[in-house]
Amino acid sequence: MAADKRILALGAVATVLVLATGGIWLSQTKDSDPFGQCRKSVVAGGMEAFGAPFTLTNQQSQRVTDKQVFAKPSLVYFGYTFCPDVCPLDVSRNGEARRLLSERGLDVNDVFITIDPNRDTPEALQSFAEVQDPELIALTGSSEEIDAVAKAWRVYYKLNNQDDPEDYLVDHMTNTFLVMPGQGTVEYFGRDVSPEDMATRTACFVNAAK
Repeated sequence: MAADKRILALGAVATVLVLATGGIWLSQTKDSDPFGQCRKSVVAGGMEAFGAPFTLTNQQSQRVTDKQVFAKPSLVYFGYTFCPDVCPLDVSRNGEARRLLSERGLDVNDVFITIDPNRDTPEALQSFAEVQDPELIALTGSSEEIDAVAKAWRVYYKLNNQDDPEDYLVDHMTNTFLVMPGQGTVEYFGRDVSPEDMATRTACFVNAAK
């Protein structure tokens, strides 16, 4: 009986120590992360594992680097202009979030990277941007360049062009990434996030970086 009591007592002490240590670790982790109070997404390896340097072509046929594109906080979406429904809705949502942030005095880029470079020429991207968001930065490149960029952001896509090389659909992921200058990718947003929620969460990161 006495031994059982000692075991129970030691177990209780161990539990308290584990909880206390865990609380200290979580507190230190949050304190060490300048965006800790803003993050809602958790991924294996951390968000810093997303992204890599690139050089792509914008809708003005200019070659631009990641440093030029991400000179401001940026909402980044991977899609294609021939997408019948999902991409236009998502890009429109991102554009509305950018406008809401602008009304708050926060300057954020709205970025679209095609996953269909064969059809998404600079001219096609220009027409798409004019409809979606006049401030949209739309990017294309060679198939190899797009493959590398998509892989860096862990974006899955598949061209279903085996039967029809012109009129085909593309399977793809629909996350929007938030990239901060000098910090890399810090967050991502799913399709269910509203423009207002995206703007509020993005503003948290932008203000925390100041």
